Amino acid sequence: MVRLLAPFLLLALLLVLLAAGCTGGPAGGPATVPGTSVPTGEGNMTNTSSIPLVFQDRSLSFELVRTLGKTYEHGADLGESLETARRIAAHEGRGLHPVLNAWYSEWNATAKRVHGIGVEAERQGHQVSAGEAYLRASEYYRAADFFLHDDPADPEILRLWDAMHADFVRGLTLTGVRFEEVEIPYGATTLHGYYFPATTGGAKAPTVIVHQGFDGTAEECWYGVGAAAVRRGYNVLAFDGPGQGRAVRKQGLYFRPDWEAVVTPVVDWVVARPGVDPDRVVLYGISMGGYLAPRAAAHEHRLRAVVANEGVYDVFENDANAARMTPSELREFLYNQTDEYNRFVAGMIEHDVQLYWATTHGQWAFGVSTPADLMKAHEAYTMNGSADRITCPVLVLDVEENQFFGSQAQRLFDALPPANRALLTFNADEGAGLHCQAGAQALGTQRIFDWLDEELTRDG
Repeated sequence: MVRLLAPFLLLALLLVLLAAGCTGGPAGGPATVPGTSVPTGEGNMTNTSSIPLVFQDRSLSFELVRTLGKTYEHGADLGESLETARRIAAHEGRGLHPVLNAWYSEWNATAKRVHGIGVEAERQGHQVSAGEAYLRASEYYRAADFFLHDDPADPEILRLWDAMHADFVRGLTLTGVRFEEVEIPYGATTLHGYYFPATTGGAKAPTVIVHQGFDGTAEECWYGVGAAAVRRGYNVLAFDGPGQGRAVRKQGLYFRPDWEAVVTPVVDWVVARPGVDPDRVVLYGISMGGYLAPRAAAHEHRLRAVVANEGVYDVFENDANAARMTPSELREFLYNQTDEYNRFVAGMIEHDVQLYWATTHGQWAFGVSTPADLMKAHEAYTMNGSADRITCPVLVLDVEENQFFGSQAQRLFDALPPANRALLTFNADEGAGLHCQAGAQALGTQRIFDWLDEELTRDG
């Protein structure tokens, strides 16, 4: 049996990196000046991808960059976001709960104020101005919700979700975006999504199906993928699967590892649409979607290509590597010392923003009640036995200093059939070193869609 003291010492490192791997945000702790050396799960390395923006806490800083990145597609504004962050940052140093309460209250206040701008502009007949305000308010409502998931029964979660959704739909409508809200049959229920057609004519176009990972929403897919894809002549379907967005909030649907059970009915729906070329359907997974999308592609062979941004081969293996343990050692610890593990995590997360959020949100989204159960659930999320079954080309994305998934992108790439794989690494010195190219929207979409454009025309 693994000795008790050693796992507890290793667990601190494990949880820090696990939190980052699940969420796509850096672990908690002070933000560092680019170019300084910081410890990570792979040992000391020069971490030039950290952005010391407003906050000392790196997880808060990353989430701010996540919102700021949406300015590229008019989903946020720089001054509004930075001023909101400044007010929140005044609470740093007062403890975990005060700063998280401030995160909720200040983003909520900004969202309400900007929503009011939209209401007044619409009343005066300024439709575009109103729509742009609604889109920004929608993103600020999403940000306000982010750290509330320690109590899934909190009524603010649904209120903020409804406000976010309503402003997003109204914003798209008033700014002239062509879209349709859709419900895709899924078992005895449906999955909610947005369909954005490339053209108004009858010509069949390639189609990108896009979904998020651990914590994103279908609405965010518009800013990160959808708008860029439509400009390039792609139809786009963005949807929330189990564990994501509306599915977990409104329907109580939790993550499942067999993601093909989610994607296959979505592909059924897509290929039946007029204007869709059934031979050019692409699946794009973001963050933990870098596991989910390739897993689906191993069983759903109607896909023409897959984008894994970023690639993930085995979530539990990544947990063990981060802890400097073998998977079998970590497994023995979890199953033989479960109570000790849960007590340790419960005490530890109260002192770290990222760990607190990753654990509480993860338990909710995976439908489990303890930290140990959350870790155990990760065991099923592996491409072992599936990667070599993928028959379409896969673009695996990585970042130069991957402090989130370690070597997982390379592991996925190596496991794929050599004739159908490509690896694209983004570098910190070009401003694209954060997870999923956060803050580098233009460069990220340019390289990804240039690859897709070429791949979809390769065979005429």
